[in-house]
Amino acid sequence: MDDTPSQNCGAQSPSAKNTASPDPSPSQLVDAIIEDFPDHRPGTRPIHTIGIGVGGYFEASDIARNYCRAEHFGGQRVDVSVRFSNGSGSPVQHDGWNDVRGMATRFHLKNEAATDLIAMTLNGFFVRTTREFIDFTTAARQQPVKKETPWQKIWDMLQLKQPLRDPYPGQKESGDAGTLEYANAHPFAQLAVFQAGSIGAPVSYVRAAYHAVHTFIVTGEDGVRRPVRFAWKPVAGVCNTDPDAPPEDDYLQGELRERLARWPARFLLMMTIGESGDALDDPTVPWPAKRVRVVMGTLILDTVPADQQAAAEHISFNPWRLVDGIEPSNDPILLARRDAYEDSRKRRGGTACPFNRSGT
Repeated sequence: MDDTPSQNCGAQSPSAKNTASPDPSPSQLVDAIIEDFPDHRPGTRPIHTIGIGVGGYFEASDIARNYCRAEHFGGQRVDVSVRFSNGSGSPVQHDGWNDVRGMATRFHLKNEAATDLIAMTLNGFFVRTTREFIDFTTAARQQPVKKETPWQKIWDMLQLKQPLRDPYPGQKESGDAGTLEYANAHPFAQLAVFQAGSIGAPVSYVRAAYHAVHTFIVTGEDGVRRPVRFAWKPVAGVCNTDPDAPPEDDYLQGELRERLARWPARFLLMMTIGESGDALDDPTVPWPAKRVRVVMGTLILDTVPADQQAAAEHISFNPWRLVDGIEPSNDPILLARRDAYEDSRKRRGGTACPFNRSGT
């Protein structure tokens, strides 16, 4: 998780159900993440710790407002702040390692309002509920790495299990074994765990596709409400490094600085429209590829601010920072992220969210 305050700046989740096993609190969710990284540095994000902020603007497509009346889809140029990141909660940089990458985007609106879109390079999440999340993070604790023999890998595949990835040079601990064991016992986690285990490393932060994974409900100018999922698609195309020749541990931020010094990078914001029968409240289930997709606009990134603390590290992104025209679904993980991000923000001293003067 990245981190941030809720749209209502401190609003609390609905009360836990009166059961023998109450849902974990926001603080417990954050603690569970931090415990997966023994070298985590207090005062930093619990996950996606290493990152870089860039600036630019967003221009909606001509048809975007037909589907969503939110301010940033009105057609005017909207300034943005974007933070790209590695997925780990460790302060040690390993750009060339297999890892999920993040892309958090803030759209700066009128009257100091804002809305955020948080995405990652997986197109689905690992679990469906907060209790499952606690179990998953427990399974993902760091363990001494073990290299499987070729015969062990073949045996894994014969059992329809994903083989363990070979450790990188110098890698002594990993959570891969635990997450694979969890996925083998919980089918809903298998797609995301398999993708995370084989996702590789991009040649550039702007040569990867990023998915918001959760369902949102958008309302068009005509009042029609639609369930949708958002994704950023790089105009330059997706490109990974050679897995047999991992690059240096520190190249993504330098590559991005050099790239944007020469020319802007562009992403298309794609919106997929759900249909009857699609999973609206379960982020582990992908939607069929044949669903209608709409180009909602183009993101142009052209600067790397000198003050990275103000441009990225102090910003507190939150998927619940929404404006009129976009509503959250009833996805339990999406709901949990609202207050967990606020808890994380307070721990690291991130900037409190601006009140949106429109929306709820």
